[in-house]
Amino acid sequence: MSADCPFCRLDQAVLKNELAYALFDAHPVTPGHLLILPKRHVASYFEATAEEKSALLSLLEVAKRLLDEQYAPDGYNIGVNVGEAAGQTVMHLHLHLIPRYQGDVAQPRGGVRGVIPEKQSYPEGEAP
Repeated sequence: MSADCPFCRLDQAVLKNELAYALFDAHPVTPGHLLILPKRHVASYFEATAEEKSALLSLLEVAKRLLDEQYAPDGYNIGVNVGEAAGQTVMHLHLHLIPRYQGDVAQPRGGVRGVIPEKQSYPEGEAP
């Protein structure tokens, strides 16, 4: 844990296991937006150990069940920003579990591709 890291806050954890914890995002994209983090202060997903990655994914499943019960979303986005160029602003690895709701955006097609807005939609008449 790092004293100057805004995510090293186990006191705000809503879920946890041996190596990971979850907390609600302070600036949620949608109601129920959760962050899932390793307890060890590590910046990148690629720096996490195999055990930490397993703990993160295990807690992701538990978090999804919690959000299903409390918020009943219609879908989810799961995302990880690695590095400043990818939009990471806090250098403590965190997975975003973002509940999605029908009508929360005009056109959800393309999902996480929206990180580059002009690439979110596929060309007319084409599908992946």
